[in-house]
Amino acid sequence: MLRELLPIALWREDAEGRIVEWSLAAQDLLGHRPEHVLGRLAAPLLVPDANRELAERLTHRVQAGETMVGTLPVRHRDGHTVAMEMWIVPAIDPDGRPGAMLIAVETSEVLRMRENLAAMESLFTQSPIGLALLGPDLRFLRVNDALARMNGVAAAEHVGRRLTEVVPGVNAASLESLMRQVLESGSAVVDARRVGRTPADPDRDHIWSCSYAPLVDRTERRSLGLIASLVDITESQEAHTEVERARHRFALLAEAGARIGTTLDLQRTAEETVRFLVPQLADSADVQMLESVLEPDDPVASTRGVLRRLAARFPDPTAPTSLLVPGQTFQIPLDSVYEGVVARGRPTNLFTSDIPHLFTDPRTEALRTYFATRIGSARLIPMVARGQVLGSVTVTRLRTREPFDEQDCVLIDEVVARAALNIDNARLYTTQREAALTLQRSLTNSALPDVTGLELTGRYLPASAHDVGGDWFDVIAVPGGRTGLVIGDVMGHGIHAAAVMGQLRTAVRTLARHDVPPAEMLSALDAVVADLGEDTMATCVYAVHDPATGGWVIARAGHPPPAVATPDGTITFLDGPPGTPLGTGAHDFGAEEVTLPEGGLLVLYTDGLIEARDRDLDEGMRQLAGALRDLGRPLDELCDDVLSRLLAAPAQDDVAILLARTTG
Repeated sequence: MLRELLPIALWREDAEGRIVEWSLAAQDLLGHRPEHVLGRLAAPLLVPDANRELAERLTHRVQAGETMVGTLPVRHRDGHTVAMEMWIVPAIDPDGRPGAMLIAVETSEVLRMRENLAAMESLFTQSPIGLALLGPDLRFLRVNDALARMNGVAAAEHVGRRLTEVVPGVNAASLESLMRQVLESGSAVVDARRVGRTPADPDRDHIWSCSYAPLVDRTERRSLGLIASLVDITESQEAHTEVERARHRFALLAEAGARIGTTLDLQRTAEETVRFLVPQLADSADVQMLESVLEPDDPVASTRGVLRRLAARFPDPTAPTSLLVPGQTFQIPLDSVYEGVVARGRPTNLFTSDIPHLFTDPRTEALRTYFATRIGSARLIPMVARGQVLGSVTVTRLRTREPFDEQDCVLIDEVVARAALNIDNARLYTTQREAALTLQRSLTNSALPDVTGLELTGRYLPASAHDVGGDWFDVIAVPGGRTGLVIGDVMGHGIHAAAVMGQLRTAVRTLARHDVPPAEMLSALDAVVADLGEDTMATCVYAVHDPATGGWVIARAGHPPPAVATPDGTITFLDGPPGTPLGTGAHDFGAEEVTLPEGGLLVLYTDGLIEARDRDLDEGMRQLAGALRDLGRPLDELCDDVLSRLLAAPAQDDVAILLARTTG
């Protein structure tokens, strides 16, 4: 082994100092081939001139029987000197005379080997990394104290044994297979994982990062064994796993934010909640809301402890889904964990002992049996938003799946909290929208009256089934047998717009019955809107028809100009004073007079009819003019034709239109 690690030169000299033996290592170190040196005097060939006298003295002493040791320079074949550690011992030459044998190693190699051995010794004794030397048979030759502590086995008890014999509680067989590959291929392996338990910590799994490097004879390329290094990475791996789990939780929460609450529809939001929870977080999910929250004005619904199921998802084919249909209501069992969760607003895990108190109704026997036999873990989470308990969400996992751990519970609770806020938003929106629709229906026309000298028809088309706007029209009897027509558009949507529209409609009716002229009417309405707040604005057209003369008096407040069509096919848009929107306080209103012959048509409309993203007002007005042809048709047919032509795509804004045809 030493010869393999440290080349040793050897040669012999006879009594005259001639070289009689020359080793291959001597050839490698000093450059002389045996055939070039055998029989030649050693001193002139190998000894520098300055050392000749010393060499002669040493030779005499060795021939006298002494052994000499020291560091001497030796001349290389190319002329340079090589410092060598020399052992010169007496030896009989081939003729039986006293000669000498010289054993030499290069001084630098000795120093290097000494340093390497010191480094290796220091590494084995001081390194916190587990280290081991293994032979070609994979038996331990040496291990350091760090590895002995990791394995919980004394260092001496490793020697001569294999990994499978020392720590069978780890994946030792697969690691030995990997070590054999290292020996056969001569290539190192880095960061192979060893997982399991050792006598050092028999109650906890550890993870080690193992690296294996081959030890190879440099001259013969022969495998001498391998060196193994091990680092316990259990804590760092657990920290990494925790980071990955946290990243996964954040990703799921972001996904929940994108998938839950895509609309302001209460039922759909509840369904999105259960579809998100199942199956990636749970095997079932059940969303229930308190009736007192859903129907706060219903005295029956406000009874304490009544829940209504909004959505449920139970993919398990053995689940009694007939008992889990959305829309069902049930009473929260008194003195149950369910009642406590809803009352306190705190989530809790459910246990087998809770089941009898949760399903007290005999009709739920199948559900009670299912929970007792199929469910491995369950959690009940209250839905809390804006400080109010809205209801609860129940999630479960089957016995075939890992039960909820602490991290699962934190994640599910957070998802439910976000879902609760979305559900509450949908509930509030639904409540406000229903109030706005109720207000709008109570304020808009259900039917137009029969009036003298005019044939009337009108339409109101909301842009969205989920939103309420402020467009409206009305027909009012004015003193003197005349008729007032009004159409308006309150800016904005929702209950505020509907309320402003209702106040304007009431004001117009009141002022019209007092025969207020159109321009003065708009001035009065401007003051009404201004009193409602700085952010409130509206546009309006008010027209008064006198059947005795066939004339019209029309005033505008920032509203699109009415269209006028005559029986001869002429179509124009009134170009009188446009006025300013109501609520600005400008009071810049004027009126124009128009006379229509019998069969003439006046068209009042809001901007939603002529304006869209793909066309401006001028283009919309040209299309409206093109639709007002063949005035002899029934007025309802003409109105529907106008709407179908200008609203080929879904309307982007509310639309109101009012048509008046003179009858003579």
